[in-house]
Amino acid sequence: MQIEELTPRQIVAELDKYIIGQDRAKRAVAIALRNRWRRLQVKQELREEIMPNNIIMIGPTGVGKTEIARRLARLAKAPFIKVEATKFTEVGYVGRDVESIIRDLVDLAVSMVRQEKLAAVQEQARRLANERLLDILYPPPPDVHAVRHHSVDNLEGVSDTSTESPEERYQRNREKMRARLEAGELEDRMVEIEVPTDTIPMMQVISPGGIEEMGLNLQDIFGNLFPKKTKKRRMKVSEARETLVQEEAQKLIDQEGAIREALERVENSGIVFIDEIDKVAGSNSGKSGPDVSREGVQRDLLPVVEGTSVLTKYGMVKTDHILFIASGAFHLSKPSDLIPELQGRFPIRVELDNLTADDFVRILTEPENALLKQYTALLAAEGVEIQFTDDAIREIAEIAYRVNDRTENIGARRLHTVLTTLLEDILFDVPDKKKDKIVVDREMVQKKLSDIVEDEDLSRYIL
Repeated sequence: MQIEELTPRQIVAELDKYIIGQDRAKRAVAIALRNRWRRLQVKQELREEIMPNNIIMIGPTGVGKTEIARRLARLAKAPFIKVEATKFTEVGYVGRDVESIIRDLVDLAVSMVRQEKLAAVQEQARRLANERLLDILYPPPPDVHAVRHHSVDNLEGVSDTSTESPEERYQRNREKMRARLEAGELEDRMVEIEVPTDTIPMMQVISPGGIEEMGLNLQDIFGNLFPKKTKKRRMKVSEARETLVQEEAQKLIDQEGAIREALERVENSGIVFIDEIDKVAGSNSGKSGPDVSREGVQRDLLPVVEGTSVLTKYGMVKTDHILFIASGAFHLSKPSDLIPELQGRFPIRVELDNLTADDFVRILTEPENALLKQYTALLAAEGVEIQFTDDAIREIAEIAYRVNDRTENIGARRLHTVLTTLLEDILFDVPDKKKDKIVVDREMVQKKLSDIVEDEDLSRYIL
């Protein structure tokens, strides 16, 4: 289904397949995504004035903040990047320049568009690659009159008759060779092809925030001053075909068009997820010390979020209509500790709920990528069926909830630690013991985990 066909309610339903609960956050991002489509339907003059409603998600780790943003981007087929706010420092300090967020986003978008276009021409590229393989396996003669002297002795199944013209004989033999190639009879035959060597130099540029590797391709800048070098390699027909398919596909796509489309996608549908925004929200702004740098990061982020033009190796990119989603636990600070200008650029604030034991039961079983489904698939690879009883699932959920309550609350990530400890012996022994079926019940869960849960120090160390 195309994103323009999805209503906010349908977007939430799609997110429900992977994320349990957090209905308010899902509604907020669903409206934001639908508003992007609505904006593109508005007349050009007004369209530029409609700014995205950026969102701050507030909640502890492991409750689904990042997953909501990532799934939303995948649903919209939009360029998406996640960054940690703590990786950036204000101009003049050692650290990444905030504009590198947009450069990385553009790189991802160009790669995404190219992959889509390459996928669209794969069939045509495969036909062209087979033609090149035919030229290698049964090369055309130097001139048409030499066809009758062209040797085909080494090609089984390719026959010669004296009643045909040289051209007809060559074409008939070539068609026979084509049939054998398409039937897969020549996959192991060795051929020699020319492959490009990667000798493109890179360069670094100095940006306002310091040295940033832009990955500028000097061959693009100086054209044929750096001609492509190739080397001959012998390989099987099956391997050569894949190499030639990629070469032909690259020739078929419009590289400049792909870059234009990628830049347009970034500007109109790009999504930037800024995690740990609370870590740069200093509560003592104006004083000396680390908070000066924190506020500096916010001030550097501000123009990018507000809307500016960023230089990338593919050209200038405007950030006015990129959707920014920030998130943080805000244990030691609150959104109002951000500088007022940045607060104003994140008008929508959504608080995510702490996960309960009931939520953990649903997380273990309902999503399409649920943990229990993952472990079931992993053990099925060994020919073993594993079954979790309902009371075992409830016990796993209760243990995860209790450990979160008594130690650091890491949300649904606690289920990973609990299940890894619970299933460690099974995963280790399965290849040797060759059981057909394993049933995990409540008694087994308690036997394996109760001692760890009761001992708080042990619980902190293991779970």
